[in-house]
Amino acid sequence: MNITVDLGARSYDVAIGDGVRSGLADLIAKRAPKAQVAVIVTSPSLRAQPWFDFETGITQHVLEVPEGEDAKTLQSLSVLLENIAKLGLSRNDILIAVGGGAITDLGGFAAASYLRGIGLINISTSVAGQVDAAIGGKTGVNLSAGKNLVGAFHQPLGVYCDFETIATLPERERLAGMGEVAKCWLLEGRSARDLSSQTSAELTTMAVALKARIVSGDEREGGERALLNYGHTFGHALEVLSLAKNKDALRHGEAVAIGLSFAAHLAHALGRVGTDVIDNHNAVLDFFGLSYAAPRDFSVDALLEAMSHDKKAHHDLTFVLLGAKGFEVVPGIDRDVVAKAIESFRG
Repeated sequence: MNITVDLGARSYDVAIGDGVRSGLADLIAKRAPKAQVAVIVTSPSLRAQPWFDFETGITQHVLEVPEGEDAKTLQSLSVLLENIAKLGLSRNDILIAVGGGAITDLGGFAAASYLRGIGLINISTSVAGQVDAAIGGKTGVNLSAGKNLVGAFHQPLGVYCDFETIATLPERERLAGMGEVAKCWLLEGRSARDLSSQTSAELTTMAVALKARIVSGDEREGGERALLNYGHTFGHALEVLSLAKNKDALRHGEAVAIGLSFAAHLAHALGRVGTDVIDNHNAVLDFFGLSYAAPRDFSVDALLEAMSHDKKAHHDLTFVLLGAKGFEVVPGIDRDVVAKAIESFRG
């Protein structure tokens, strides 16, 4: 199945299904006919997987980058760009990012930066990547001050969401990725009661379709696209603080799940929603087996400081919240209100 991200001349398809990666050579021939060299960017563990069998139809090289969030640093970007330059890629050539969100973010930023932009194809190998990170052209790396603070918009020529790459995921990685699926389910205004009738393929398709529709109407996050950050303000704060302490303590999707539940609590504290919204959020997270218990490792002040660096914020605390008019970006929320909501949320 293909879902189109409609951006005029820069439109592209997201291919979803088992074995869709086999169409890679045809995609390159169609979208980058002048390309002579392809660089596949991936991690050592992914390169060792049985499905790592890509055929580009042109000269191809594989460059390995660090695993997970360790890939999303300025140092990793610098090393990757130097290695790409040594291979002598031209502006007509192509970079193929094979991995989860960290690798497609890094690879995409490298493609956006090298020679001021070369072609990019994303082959997403994680649940979170397939339904979110690989689609929409957001690329970037982290700083110690926060996630994704350095990057660029660079749309791919195509995206592959191949279910065969998900089959080899460790269970924790698969489960964590469902945090992004839960986000999309909630943004669609759906009830937890309806989840039991959905297959995993249907849930992925739902999430991809939502992302494609929103990106098609708001490529650079000037409006509706910011809603896709639902749950991410508190989630990113937890993630940044956790990474500084123990990089294995909290996965991105796990942090988003907590952030979704907190967003419902904060909306209730502001009088925007009733307790039924909190109950539905938590029931959705329960269905996916995701914990929404906020860790107590970090002080409220540390969390507030981390949230103030969120990329939606303009020197204030900004959240995506549900209300009478639906989901909205709500800026300028009083720090004391958020602090009390955190204390209440943590019990």
